[in-house]
Amino acid sequence: MTTYIYDAIIIGSGPNGLTAAIRLAQAGYRVQVIERGSTIGGGTRTLELTEAGFQHDIGSAIHPLGIASPYLKTLPLSDFGLEWVFPEYEAAHPLSDGDAVLVSRDVAKTASTLGVDEATYKFVMNYLVSNYENLLHDFLAPLRFPRAPIPFALFGMLALLPATRAARLLFREERTRAMFAGMAAHSIQALENPATGAFGWVLLTLAHAVGWGMPKGGAHSITKAMAAYFESLGGEIITDTEISHLSQVPHSRAVLFNTTPRQMLSIAGEALPPLYKRRLENYTYGAGIFKIDYALSQPVPWRNAEVGKAATVHLGGTLSEIAKSEHLITHGVHSDAPYVLFVQPTPFDPTRAPAGKHIAWAYCHVPNGSTRDMTAIMEAQIERYAPGFRDTVISKHTMTAMDVQAYNPNYMGGDINGGVQDLTQLFTRPVTRLSPYTTPNPRLFLASSSVPPGGGVHGMGGYHAAEAVLHQQKK
Repeated sequence: MTTYIYDAIIIGSGPNGLTAAIRLAQAGYRVQVIERGSTIGGGTRTLELTEAGFQHDIGSAIHPLGIASPYLKTLPLSDFGLEWVFPEYEAAHPLSDGDAVLVSRDVAKTASTLGVDEATYKFVMNYLVSNYENLLHDFLAPLRFPRAPIPFALFGMLALLPATRAARLLFREERTRAMFAGMAAHSIQALENPATGAFGWVLLTLAHAVGWGMPKGGAHSITKAMAAYFESLGGEIITDTEISHLSQVPHSRAVLFNTTPRQMLSIAGEALPPLYKRRLENYTYGAGIFKIDYALSQPVPWRNAEVGKAATVHLGGTLSEIAKSEHLITHGVHSDAPYVLFVQPTPFDPTRAPAGKHIAWAYCHVPNGSTRDMTAIMEAQIERYAPGFRDTVISKHTMTAMDVQAYNPNYMGGDINGGVQDLTQLFTRPVTRLSPYTTPNPRLFLASSSVPPGGGVHGMGGYHAAEAVLHQQKK
């Protein structure tokens, strides 16, 4: 009879890895999480990247999916220090003429600012928000028969449209179309691609249903709370330990990889059959990012002061401008006028910087594997909407796409979503299987953003992988 040291080993301590660990520990498994870095968290680490006392999120900063996650919201993370902070507006989209589209929690309030699109926006968003829990349950899951088939089918009619088509079909105001483009560009794809509209609708639904909140103290607060809860269940976490071969993993019934397919192949390729390995080798990674973290002497001097009441700001102008930028990136060309995602946490969480000072971060999309410094181009885009911004900068920290990969090998070529999230890989990533979390080796599982539902701090990839382990080991 085989004696196991652990029931499950998790390689990687990002949100998906910790979610899988928690779910298995809840089921009575003895679980160990192994992290190559000196701290846990993957893309949710918070560090002093610029100056002492300025706490920057290396990865994501705003987490509506973390708030709404069907599994994470069942966990007592507030008991372990997690506190959410909400801005006055969920997002802002400034325009070149000084106007700005402001998305508030209230659907009617937001719609009232959209001119002739008011009625359409209210109709669509009220429907999506009223059904958001069922829709999110099905959207954040592998391909299967939906729990709420009629709402999901109606959502699918909108979601399958390219973002450019959806914006022009439903909205008549250029400013509404621009706002929707800024939301859909989170897909990190050409906006004429099928299903890119889904990203816009999901993010707007979350803005109105739960808000675009941030964890007080930085993104690391999420995974610190998750780790503390996991350890309260008897789980173990070890850091500064890199696994390069499966033989280094303690003997266990299951090994879950909070990695992309490429890292799993590198570690455990010998334990997988050739056909499955070839399918993993064909997995497609998406565009990368270039990121800047700023220490600022004062709040950002937005031309439209209302923009300062949102933590998340989408910079890029009109639908046509954003679509052109994302089209170029998808086809391997750097944009000279990129869409920039800008986040300013400290107006709402002053604990992140010394008194009177501020932090911000910004990123733009770049071709996968890019080593180009986009600082000047990005700052020109920021200055377009916040003239004088450069004068507020105390210091900055930049990361090219390949620097992003060096920080976290899961971000292949700077791809922060663990693989392109297009229609062919959204529900069937990394390969088409009845359970994409399993492999032909019954001991090995994939629990990362490279399985459904893809990127985002929601933990659902890890949750579904843990459920796959529990289901398989009951047989």
